[in-house]
Amino acid sequence: MDLSSAKIGTGSPVFTIAEMSGNHNGDIERALAIVDEVASTGAHALKIQTYTADTLTIDSDRPEFRVKGDHDLWGGRNLYSLYQEAHTPWEWHAPIFERAAAHGLIPFSTPFDPTSVEFLEGLGVELYKTASAEIVDLPLLREVARTGKPMIVSTGMATLSEIDAAVTAIRDSGNTQLVLLACTAAYPAIPEEARLGNIRTLRDAFDVPVGLSDHTLGIGVAVAAAALGAVVIEKHVTLDRGDGGVDADFSLSPAEFASLVSASEQARIAAGSGTAFGPTPQEQTVLALRRSLYVTADVRAGDVVSAANVRSIRPAGGLAPEAYGLVEGRRFTRDADRGTPLSWDLL
Repeated sequence: MDLSSAKIGTGSPVFTIAEMSGNHNGDIERALAIVDEVASTGAHALKIQTYTADTLTIDSDRPEFRVKGDHDLWGGRNLYSLYQEAHTPWEWHAPIFERAAAHGLIPFSTPFDPTSVEFLEGLGVELYKTASAEIVDLPLLREVARTGKPMIVSTGMATLSEIDAAVTAIRDSGNTQLVLLACTAAYPAIPEEARLGNIRTLRDAFDVPVGLSDHTLGIGVAVAAAALGAVVIEKHVTLDRGDGGVDADFSLSPAEFASLVSASEQARIAAGSGTAFGPTPQEQTVLALRRSLYVTADVRAGDVVSAANVRSIRPAGGLAPEAYGLVEGRRFTRDADRGTPLSWDLL
């Protein structure tokens, strides 16, 4: 998949997406500062989310409209008030996108309803991301697909049949530019539920590039995903977790995100280095450090080979250590100085 300044797919660097989400904490200057920091990490893209509380839900006090009380971060909160706090005002989108583009980042967003798709089309975004909870909203997926632009779709919570229905809806709408993201839609997620094996399953089942939208703490799970073939990694980012915010607890700092970019690319390269045995080109120079049999004390012709004058030591150059049993007790045919590699013509 070719984008304006990057490629997504096997053989290309891992496409890293820094998700701002609600970490702007309601401050446009903080939002722009996050963009500036993301630009220094090596990330490829800066993503936000396009919704309002009213496009995402309704203001209701019914229990169905509250986050379950045992949720680690948002337990008991009213959905409407949570989304009011977390949303990115639509009038901020243009300056955020402009700042990101000026840094060479690819700016894009997650739309949550047809009005946000129309709005983002007006801003000229070059790709879209859809969230895990929206994978069952097939009309919305079709709306996004009909833009003809690349789509990245998270699959958290979804059954394989639900993913198949989403992929079919997108393809039937004429869009074949699709990336699926393995995802655990928990905030934060735990490594035990990361299910990184889904990366290969999704790739094989749907013949698409596959990545990871990761909500675990730290970078370990994401780096492991890159080693397993993930071509996209998405992680939340904030200036400082200590500043608080709705998503801060499972977000990376800029320095951590930079480490993720570097480590995931190293993992991709290492995993793609193939299967082979014997010395690599780099190891050729180290072959000389292998052990071999050397004369370790000055000897004269006629002396008997023993542990007192022949040992297995570094470097290479003498007979193989395994040959000691064959040479022990034999006699030297000529004088040899300490440090002489043992060879058959000495015996």
